[in-house]
Amino acid sequence: MTLSQSLFVIGLLIAASAFFSMAEISLAAARRLRLRQMADEGDPRADRVLRMQEQPGDYFTVVQVGQNAVAILGGIVGEGALSPHFTALFELWLSDTTAQTVGFLASFAAITSLFILFADLFPKRLGMAEPERMVVRLAQPMAWCMTLLRPMVWFYSRGADALFRVLGLSSLRDDRITSDDILAMMEAGARAGVLAAREQQVITNVFELDTRMVSSAMSPRDRIAFFLRDEPDSVIRLRIAAEPFSTYPVCEGDIDHVVGYVDAKDLFQRVLNNQPISLADDSLVRKVLIVPDRLTLSEVLEQFRLVHEDFAVIVNEYSLVVGVVTLNDVMSTVMGDLVVGPADEEQIVRRDENSWLIDGVTPVQDVLHALSLDELPHAEEYETLAGFLMVMLRRVPRRTDSVSWGGYKFEVLDVDSYRIDQVMVSRLGVPQSEASPPAPAMAKAEG
Repeated sequence: MTLSQSLFVIGLLIAASAFFSMAEISLAAARRLRLRQMADEGDPRADRVLRMQEQPGDYFTVVQVGQNAVAILGGIVGEGALSPHFTALFELWLSDTTAQTVGFLASFAAITSLFILFADLFPKRLGMAEPERMVVRLAQPMAWCMTLLRPMVWFYSRGADALFRVLGLSSLRDDRITSDDILAMMEAGARAGVLAAREQQVITNVFELDTRMVSSAMSPRDRIAFFLRDEPDSVIRLRIAAEPFSTYPVCEGDIDHVVGYVDAKDLFQRVLNNQPISLADDSLVRKVLIVPDRLTLSEVLEQFRLVHEDFAVIVNEYSLVVGVVTLNDVMSTVMGDLVVGPADEEQIVRRDENSWLIDGVTPVQDVLHALSLDELPHAEEYETLAGFLMVMLRRVPRRTDSVSWGGYKFEVLDVDSYRIDQVMVSRLGVPQSEASPPAPAMAKAEG
């Protein structure tokens, strides 16, 4: 062959190798969710690609046969076409033997470089950039190749299947999507600017419902406003005015003997109609949902759905009331600060770039989010920031007590009757001049 004919054949071989390279990488990189969407929109090629992804053995066999055959032919044609010309060029300065060796190496380097650049790197990068669009275009030509090379494909595919069986491996692609996969996609979307940071946090909070305990969203025992069943009308009215909530537990004797709950709307209706309020009236007191404190928020939501309620009293293993939770509490956990009302105080207040003022009853998960930490030590032993400090100190913390961990200092600012009200969290290693003056104490209102 003449030089022009050889170069033309090399060009065809490079194009064929590029075709197989692009077909290989685009099928491997194509996202099944996107292909399913394209199929639902009426693209039959996407359905064909989905079937190929389920059984990719024959497809990749054709790719490997084609790439190896093209590479061998490219080496043979390239060496015969270019070596004489490179040898003749180098004979102007080198001896015949040396010129032949250098000419062969130059021919090898030129052909290899052409194949690496145009038959490998460029098509694979293009296939990775737009895998779904490329694979649906290449699916039909690849189907023709599989039909044309059917005997060879059958032989090599069965051989590969036998190797998988001998080694005890599965050749099937696992396309199950886990919550970690979805969260990783959301994080990537947030970094790319496709998803707002708050939207990403809401999605993350939804997945945490299966792991966050109900105690992380409840109003604790010492913040519950409740009525005793035998309290007179005047006391009830004063309590409503002093502690205006939507729901009040009704107890017999003390808070640990809950007999039901009363809705503030029913109380207000009686007040507006100038009717007396008596909690001995069974028509006013509703049956209350009692749930154990070991339930997750997801399980509490299911309980609300089953009984068609949006309020529950939480008890521990000794049947003592530890808190109350409402549907709004659970949804506030999901939505975060997107639903903080004007009457609510934040549990976590960022004072500056290096310090936070945090309520002691703040759930550990919220603290981890605020400080960008993965975990705190002995996490199974507590659920709030106050619990973390108690576990680390091995005693009830006092004012000015502190714990340093994970690059942060946790210092107790205020203690009220053994309850940790406020904790100052600051980064370690920050110069004192960068610190801000103490902020006023803040507490989260019950609601």
